[in-house]
Amino acid sequence: MKDIFAEVITIGDEILYGQITDTNTQWISAELSKIGVKTIRKSSVGDNEAQILQILREAETRADVILLTGGLGPTKDDITKKTLAQHFGTGMVLNDDALANVTEIFTRRGFPLTEINRQQAMVPSNCTCLVNKVGTAPGMWFEQSGKVYASMPGVPHEMKWLMETYVLDKIRAFFNTPFIYHKIIRTVGIGESFLAQKIESWEDALPPHIRLAYLPSMGQVKLRLTATGADADGVVAETQQQVDELLKLAHEYVYGYDDDELEAVAGRMLRERSLKLAVAESCTGGYLAHMITKVPGSSDYFTGGVVAYSNDLKVNELGVLPETLAQHGAVSEETVRQMAENVRLRLGADIGLATSGVAGPGGGSDEKPVGTVWIAYADGTKTVAKKLQLFRDRVLNIQMSSLYTLNLMRTELASGG
Repeated sequence: MKDIFAEVITIGDEILYGQITDTNTQWISAELSKIGVKTIRKSSVGDNEAQILQILREAETRADVILLTGGLGPTKDDITKKTLAQHFGTGMVLNDDALANVTEIFTRRGFPLTEINRQQAMVPSNCTCLVNKVGTAPGMWFEQSGKVYASMPGVPHEMKWLMETYVLDKIRAFFNTPFIYHKIIRTVGIGESFLAQKIESWEDALPPHIRLAYLPSMGQVKLRLTATGADADGVVAETQQQVDELLKLAHEYVYGYDDDELEAVAGRMLRERSLKLAVAESCTGGYLAHMITKVPGSSDYFTGGVVAYSNDLKVNELGVLPETLAQHGAVSEETVRQMAENVRLRLGADIGLATSGVAGPGGGSDEKPVGTVWIAYADGTKTVAKKLQLFRDRVLNIQMSSLYTLNLMRTELASGG
């Protein structure tokens, strides 16, 4: 089955100047993927006739579907329609359906239809006019030399309406598109290169129609499987078989799939076990509690936390022994274990988590350089502490420490803790 490739072109000086954020291309690419069309290029060009013509000629050499957004307004700087007419070697005509639509919109709003707004109904003579019921600028559909083109307004809700009402169905009707299925496996606690080495034999054995991509982010690596085929059910089933094989090699690092977030997965584990959680934070300064509480329904399992930044608070609010601090310091296994154990007891929780470290950029020593962090988990039957050696970046250390602390709890609960 032939692959169908798309290029998405955004038109407008305001995008190049950074005055607006382009959200259209991401949405369009995701929707194209659902119907089996692969986006291979995204381009941005200003309101310049020569540049638009050039990017159209280039796009035709590499894409079957060419989608444009922007430059369809009523003012003189919006030149997309006339440029498309020039590209296709045709003239402009007044489209009756588009005129009726813009007239109805202005009448309903109680405004007169001016000549500049009437010009919205002018389109290249060789296009199929896509009447825009949520705006005044119509979309346009072109077919030429086995390729299709669609031009739509840059206003996101208008573009989405035209895509969902016309464009996606017309692409499906024009091409015999394959089914494309994406499955994301989310991992934490292992770096990209180490993960790649661990699953190398599995990756090498993947069939040609199932491709793997590594998507690393802060402390995590997402593995995206992209499978194609004519039979949707068969593609999904075969992809799941590959996921099952992957789990045999790396199950301890896999915490979820697709849209799962670590904090939501950890929360579900607590809820399923009817467990309550409390946290004691020093170097993370409340960020761990923030991660936990941004999940809707977290009040079902989170009792609260203590941000004990000073040693006095560690002693008075968390019951850390003064001699522990004097002998080992705040950034130590002994201190963080007491923090986790005591916050659990003092806040009436089943599980206590704790963090203490040198976030930076100052405050480090030869023994405990910046990025040295201790985290701990306590559940009344056991206490587990781990040392992290992170970075020189303060914000990154705070975020990573919180992430790894949540993952420590996840792994302990998964192992029966």
